[in-house]
Amino acid sequence: MAKVLIGCDHRGVDVLNKIVSWCKVNGHTPVNMGPDSTASVDYPDYAFPVVEKTVHSRGRNTGVLICGWGNGMAIAANKVRGARAALCTSRVQAQYARSHNNANILVLSAEATGWGMIEEILDAFINGNFDGGRHRRRVEKISSFERGDHKKKGRYRRG
Repeated sequence: MAKVLIGCDHRGVDVLNKIVSWCKVNGHTPVNMGPDSTASVDYPDYAFPVVEKTVHSRGRNTGVLICGWGNGMAIAANKVRGARAALCTSRVQAQYARSHNNANILVLSAEATGWGMIEEILDAFINGNFDGGRHRRRVEKISSFERGDHKKKGRYRRG
């Protein structure tokens, strides 16, 4: 199935360990990118390696990031070119992040989301697929902006 690259800050270690076990039970290959203890760490130090490895990998890899509330990881992750990180707190949110936004990084809140919901979110996100169609055009506009194409044209164009 999928290779799942997982990283967190100190507040997400317990959830990370549960995700590693969940992946194994559900036929996915977990890659624990740390940390291994609850000693305080800076979330960007774990977000960037997970995201870069996910974005630059061949095949279907999924990145999962966890921090206390999820916002810090999501902000850091989306600074990496090619990342489409989505902070998801429900199964439906995860489904649409994948199917409409072609998200490749799932961000979870260790504080706001219980384990039962996290399992549902993981299932929806990891097993979800991009719908393409009209959504492809929208995702391409994001990629175009990220590449700096709007600077070449003088401004961003609608349509």
